[in-house]
Amino acid sequence: MRRVLVVFLGTFLAHIAFAATPTPIEFSVDVMSVLSKAGCNAGTCHGNLNGKGGLKLSLRGQDPFADYHTLVFASRGRRVTVNAPEQSLILQKATGQVPHRGGARFRSDSKAYKLLKQWLELGAPPPSKDALSVTHLKVEPLQAIVRDPNDSINFKVNAVFSDGTSRDVTESACYEMSNLLARVDANGKVTRAKFGESTLIVRYLDQQVPVPIAFTESRSSFVWDEPAEFNQIDHHVFQKLRRLKVNPSPICSDSVFVRRAYQDVLGRIPTAAEARQFVHDESPGKRNQLIDSLLSRDAMADYWALKWADMLRVEEKVLDVDGVDAFHDWIRASIADAKPIDQFVRDLITGVGSTFQQPAANFYRANRDPSTRGETAARLFLGTRLQCAKCHNHPFDRWTQDDYYSWATLFSQLDYEVGENKRRDKLDKNEFVGDQTVVVSKQDEVRHPNTKQFVTPKFLGGKQLIESQAEQRLGSVADWVTSPENKMFAATQANFVWYHLMGTGLVDPIDDFRLTNPASNPALLNFLADEMVQSGFDLRAMMRLVMSSRTYQLASEPNQTNVNDEFSYSRVVTRRLPAEVLLDMQSDVLGTAAQFAGYESGMRAVQIPGVRRKRLRDERPNGGDRFLQTFGKPERILACDCERSNGTTLKQVFVLMGESLNRRLAEDGNRLQALVDDIDDDARLVDELYWTALSRSPTEVELSAALQMFRTEKRWSSIESVFQSPRTARLRVTEDLVWALLNAKEFLFRR
Repeated sequence: MRRVLVVFLGTFLAHIAFAATPTPIEFSVDVMSVLSKAGCNAGTCHGNLNGKGGLKLSLRGQDPFADYHTLVFASRGRRVTVNAPEQSLILQKATGQVPHRGGARFRSDSKAYKLLKQWLELGAPPPSKDALSVTHLKVEPLQAIVRDPNDSINFKVNAVFSDGTSRDVTESACYEMSNLLARVDANGKVTRAKFGESTLIVRYLDQQVPVPIAFTESRSSFVWDEPAEFNQIDHHVFQKLRRLKVNPSPICSDSVFVRRAYQDVLGRIPTAAEARQFVHDESPGKRNQLIDSLLSRDAMADYWALKWADMLRVEEKVLDVDGVDAFHDWIRASIADAKPIDQFVRDLITGVGSTFQQPAANFYRANRDPSTRGETAARLFLGTRLQCAKCHNHPFDRWTQDDYYSWATLFSQLDYEVGENKRRDKLDKNEFVGDQTVVVSKQDEVRHPNTKQFVTPKFLGGKQLIESQAEQRLGSVADWVTSPENKMFAATQANFVWYHLMGTGLVDPIDDFRLTNPASNPALLNFLADEMVQSGFDLRAMMRLVMSSRTYQLASEPNQTNVNDEFSYSRVVTRRLPAEVLLDMQSDVLGTAAQFAGYESGMRAVQIPGVRRKRLRDERPNGGDRFLQTFGKPERILACDCERSNGTTLKQVFVLMGESLNRRLAEDGNRLQALVDDIDDDARLVDELYWTALSRSPTEVELSAALQMFRTEKRWSSIESVFQSPRTARLRVTEDLVWALLNAKEFLFRR
């Protein structure tokens, strides 16, 4: 006990002495960088929210003063021994001399060990309030293309301090790769694992820099194809491709384009007549004409309302069936009436009143507290994930806890007038049946969890809410979010459109804009954001711009140079179609509508307002409901597109090959029966089926195989004439052929 008091007193006196005396080692810079490099303050170690092994440090060294107190004074000062530095636990555990669950973090002959020992020998001086801070990092090179046979590259990092001086921190900086295409060692050497693009994240103290790296084949004989640029999008895409020595694929065929355009704009496929007319049309401007035609159709609002309904959590349990219908109808009407996106978002942010009579108020009905409202608004409208900053400063972004709660309190002045809850499940506290009224009401501001004090309302990354704005707080938030000067908003909305047309966002995931997740083509994203503002936030104008580009119209088949490309848009990456689109395509081919519990016959899957109209205990789901669930329709519990699944599963195979599809193929009154009766010639029938299902005519091989099926069935039919008529035999072959078409990759995937 006496030894503990002596050590504690010695450290305390050293703390007082060094508080006013400059030292050769600054805790907040030198010691904290060692702890970060060793991973001590990582989220998986002592930087965890609850710490590890009784020691809790600030995540990634965000609070050096608190960390100093923890290391030097907490646990009765047993972690440091200034009179015998080698006996300090922070050295013995880090070098593995005593048991440590984190293992050895550095050797006793390393620079890290020597620096910590020197710090202890100096009396463990505390962080100085006047210490220099790092203003930015200089990384060389700032971007890199590494061509085979080279498979690695070294980086140099300099930290620039607040007094203008700089220091080489290459060995002290922390390094991470954004994916598994490459690996990086402790000294910043990046080595290729596979060809492709990755991003190196360089971090030193509170500064981070992303460095894009592309590992490519040598292609010494590469010749740029000089593809024609249809608009400015192609200019930005092709500039990057040329640097990477990647040639884009050729333009897709007319049959592929017409199918792609219908799927992306309307969520359906063209009829056989529509596809034939477009493919056989020889007009030079027919693609742009088709784009304009599709953007003017009512069905466009159906499909794009579905995309927003996913993110705005339009589902029955929280909003009630009537609320779902009101909210969905309002979303669809906004798109149908070409309401600018900034006005659409403004209406959501300022939406108060009865959730049945003022549909936009359902935005707040689904988001019940300031934190959830703030997180959702940041995610949807600013492309920013704030959740990590709720408990500590964001480890991968610039947002602090102060930013989080100052933003959340902007949404604190709301309350709910709740009537009688007529829910049927008394045990489900999330279910609410009936109207609610969202009202602006004087409430306490949000308290900061650390200081317990009320925080001052502040725009995310912007200025504080001034007194003149406070009276119309939601309107002020809407003004700031949707301002043309707010690049976060414009870029997020442009990226949303790009993602849904191209399959991968320029920033991906689309709600994760941050320094350490840079855009795959920053110049292109900036251009699209500017165009979004210039168009007055016109959704159709942005869709037209993207779809009229050569980049959008490229084929999916790769060439020798772009076979590994998935992020630079040198070709279209094939992807599975959404559940609703797949089901509606089946219905279009078969000429019969799928059935959904609680809805009248004839409703298309993309038109369904919510998730589940009828509870499972009240009414069994129909075939259409089961199909949508199996193929990834989201439950809309989360306010993001991430909840939707377009992956493939074994269960999906059984649905496509099993009894449910067979029942639809044999259903009375479907299109197949009418086609068999109306078209006598087998070749013409096969041609019609291919145009209906795949928007093209069959190849010679496909036609020959199909006709062989009919001939074989006719021979068996003559033998089995007692049991089935020639028409029945022909219908059976037609059903088999359509079954094969509906299971073809060409049908199931958007290409």
